[in-house]
Amino acid sequence: MKILWVKAGGLVPPDTGGKIRSYNILRELARKHSVTFFSFYAAHPDDQHPTLNQIFEKTVCVPLTLPEPKSARELLDYARYFFSLESYSLMKYCRPSVRLKLRSLLSERKFDVMLCDFVVSAPAIPWDFPCPKVLFTHNVEAMIWKRHYDVARNPLWKALSWREWKMMERAERRYLKQADHVLAVSEADRDNFLKFLELSKLAVIPTGVDIEFFQPRPGEETSNSLVFTGSMDWLPNEDGVLYFVDQVLPRIREQLPDVSLWVVGRKPSQRLKKLAGRQQVNLTGWVEDVRPYIAAAAVCIVPLRIGGGTRLKIFEAMAMAKPVVSTTIGAEGLPVRHGENILLADTAEGFARETIELLRNPARRKQIGLAAHKMVVENYSWASVTAGFADILQRVSSVRT
Repeated sequence: MKILWVKAGGLVPPDTGGKIRSYNILRELARKHSVTFFSFYAAHPDDQHPTLNQIFEKTVCVPLTLPEPKSARELLDYARYFFSLESYSLMKYCRPSVRLKLRSLLSERKFDVMLCDFVVSAPAIPWDFPCPKVLFTHNVEAMIWKRHYDVARNPLWKALSWREWKMMERAERRYLKQADHVLAVSEADRDNFLKFLELSKLAVIPTGVDIEFFQPRPGEETSNSLVFTGSMDWLPNEDGVLYFVDQVLPRIREQLPDVSLWVVGRKPSQRLKKLAGRQQVNLTGWVEDVRPYIAAAAVCIVPLRIGGGTRLKIFEAMAMAKPVVSTTIGAEGLPVRHGENILLADTAEGFARETIELLRNPARRKQIGLAAHKMVVENYSWASVTAGFADILQRVSSVRT
């Protein structure tokens, strides 16, 4: 099968949930199929994308000169779309040069199927081109913006979140309807899309984990230690950590004063740095390998209040036999059971209570961690996930040819 995979935002290093999912599925697909990878992303030093030619048959990269996130230049860039009906999140990567380059590639090569990775890639896709198209959704993007709106306190950010929510909702429906098939990463996401799509057009691709890379490391645990892993320049992660440090951590320290928290992920904001300094929280920034931090933790926390899709960070912790405490939103879309392989809590008091229970009870930590490890190892390797993914691409390709 000849696959064209189109992705905004780049692929390497695989340091966000979406990149990790796409990278592992792509790597597995390339073992048995011809993969051409087309990506457009903000230009940056030490670009690793040319190395992907070692994995894929062909790699086409379009680095773009884009404003820094949250900068004055980005605000000016955003203003260009303010009075339009387009979401800035969708349009910021999809420049005319990208569309021209993609059409040129399609005129040179024939493909059995085109994969649009994330709805943010969709404006670059020539939807009228005669090739089967599959849209791989990692989240319900409109829902994420709605949740930003729900929790926002700053009036300007609340207004911008409302606009992105409404514009994204409109665009998400349009592009998903144009695709020949839509892949969701959870049953919850699929059910959301069923509001405007036929069930026959949808399939669920479960989250996977690299079970050879993420393995238990007995004996490395530090007592009364907590860890959160995730890119801190992704707003749902930042919001979750700020919420935990401000409202949950003080409750835990009332009973366990020596508890430590490590926040492992790239680009923590100045706001988070200030709060972490006051609350004695360890911020690592970007790290090459998250496993030592997960191994050292007694409990992994996922206190997210915003988000969609599925949480790779949870499966990574579970593969290392670590107990996880999460909000319901944090574990949304994952096949987990409260009290069996995870603990769930949606209030600050409840989250603190569940975390304290695990910190005080090593036997309970071990029980939850081993149950979680067994679940992911038996069912959610990337090889297993990708086999189902390839079957769907093959079926869509066959229907349209």
